Amino acid sequence: MNAAKRLEIFRRLHEDNPEPKTELAYSTPFELLVAVTLSAQATDVSVNKATAKLFPVANTPEAIYALGVEGLSEYIKTIGLYNSKAKNVIEACRLLIEKHGSQVPDNREDLEALPGVGRKTANVVLNTAFRQLAMAVDTHIFRVSNRTGIAPGKNVVEVEKKLLKFVPKDYLLDAHHWLILHGRYVCTARKPRCGACRIEDLCEYKAKTSDD
Repeated sequence: MNAAKRLEIFRRLHEDNPEPKTELAYSTPFELLVAVTLSAQATDVSVNKATAKLFPVANTPEAIYALGVEGLSEYIKTIGLYNSKAKNVIEACRLLIEKHGSQVPDNREDLEALPGVGRKTANVVLNTAFRQLAMAVDTHIFRVSNRTGIAPGKNVVEVEKKLLKFVPKDYLLDAHHWLILHGRYVCTARKPRCGACRIEDLCEYKAKTSDD
């Protein structure tokens, strides 16, 4: 795919949604960190239902740590893998209190040192909470990048690096949100809705559908 096509793709995505946002509900960097940690292999809707009950009761490292693993599990047991996620969140809270003054770090190294925080989660927090140039590649973004030809790659790190290189600079900060929303609602996994797609004429996917 050439640079002119990429520019037009992101120009249209921006035109349709000038200020894209994550669908996870949060009000502080810490709430976002918890929500993203809980969202692994779970839907944003299921996470938001759980945090809607959790955050009014406990939304700081100290408050969640005080709940303990069992107490936290009660709030998040509707989410997949809740036991291991509860353990990770409690341990992350302990480290935030002891090492970071209860503040979420704004750098990749310290974020990835927290339990349950991998590269993708760190990128979401850096980009969404701290507005840094970071590209979190999930299954939706991996699929859209490969299917459209925007940034094809064999694995998530390869796609991440290509997106950072190829997405036009003016659109890079919000590209993660546009791509994830596009993959979630238009360029869906089983059958893309090509008939309803704003960038169908620019996309290099061969097996287009007429679905809208």
